[in-house]
Amino acid sequence: MKKRYHKEATLAVAGVAAMLATGGAFAQSSVTLYGVIDTGIGYLSSQAPSTGATKGGQSVFKMIEGVWGGERFGFKGSEDLGGGTKAIFQLEEGFNADTGAESKSGLMFSRASWVGLSNDTYGTFTAGRQYTPYYNMLAQYGPTPWLTGAYGAHPGDLDALDTDYRVNNSLVYTTPTFGGLKLSGMYALGGVAGSTNLGSSWSVGAQYLAGAAGIGVGFARFNNATEGGGAWSSSSTAYSGTGEQGESSITNGYQNAAAQQRFAVTGGYQFNSQWDVSASYSNVQYIAGPNSGFSTTAIFNTGGAVLHYRPVVSWDFAAGYSYTRATQANGVQDAASYQQINLTELYNLSKRTRIYVLEAYERANGQTINGGKVVTATAAIGEQSAASSRSQFAATIGINHQF
Repeated sequence: MKKRYHKEATLAVAGVAAMLATGGAFAQSSVTLYGVIDTGIGYLSSQAPSTGATKGGQSVFKMIEGVWGGERFGFKGSEDLGGGTKAIFQLEEGFNADTGAESKSGLMFSRASWVGLSNDTYGTFTAGRQYTPYYNMLAQYGPTPWLTGAYGAHPGDLDALDTDYRVNNSLVYTTPTFGGLKLSGMYALGGVAGSTNLGSSWSVGAQYLAGAAGIGVGFARFNNATEGGGAWSSSSTAYSGTGEQGESSITNGYQNAAAQQRFAVTGGYQFNSQWDVSASYSNVQYIAGPNSGFSTTAIFNTGGAVLHYRPVVSWDFAAGYSYTRATQANGVQDAASYQQINLTELYNLSKRTRIYVLEAYERANGQTINGGKVVTATAAIGEQSAASSRSQFAATIGINHQF
């Protein structure tokens, strides 16, 4: 009797194991925890005074975080549903290692919060808060991979080639890659009662890779959630948690636009294992509405290039230049222009840890508008605080660790 009991128990365990093994073949799943910690010491030669300050803009020496890579932790995973289809998701939160604060106030997963399905034959569909096809198709050859967004983004990141542009309520479809070509499209619901257009966003993009060369093209439009312009609100899909995307000293005069739209082209070429180059062009427009406070569409054109050199595996060096020019609009006769130069020196301590040194200089000329008035244009390197003068110099040394 005892032997029979053990035999039946052994068969039962073997049966359960077999079922688990069979189920695993159809429903294999995985979840990955990952993150980045990045902090250093930075210097700005000129920073505009804060509201209520008694002194004009002065230089500042401070702790600075998220320069080489935005600080974050996240979860991403997939489940095999069979037939080549997977359920996929990503949750990613940004934070400030210097203070422990959220990177975007009130947003628990500000950097990513989406779920979807992927199939090698039919492509990928995702829904939630995520990047636009405009960014995804352009970023590989944009200014930030080797110059960083904090210093190397074009002035004020007005053309959204850094990682800060994510969209709420968005539906994104991306095709598989066919002969080096990949396409993607997005629509984000505005959620404004009585209108399908107010507060909504849409974007399309394409990328083509052919050996050592590649090119990306993208378009994105963000519509204000308020009829005809006026103050941006949190119901706009472009709301970031600390304000509307596209806000900076470069564009402050146009933040009550009826819509923002961006078109850009980026491309690059890998000469050999040591040298590669990339270039970009963008056209950014702030479109007026009846309540915008300005009457003529404001247009900014930017061109830039980056040269990257890796003499040995442990060292990376890069240099970049960009030129941004606004068109004459809204009473401005001497349209603003911005020239920016960037340098990068990076040493890889390991595959996951690096030390970097960055330098940047920007010179602004001409005029822009702010508060409906024509004012002197001032410098704003990358995504740094605006200067109180036409020129600004920035430098930082930091350490970046990925886990």
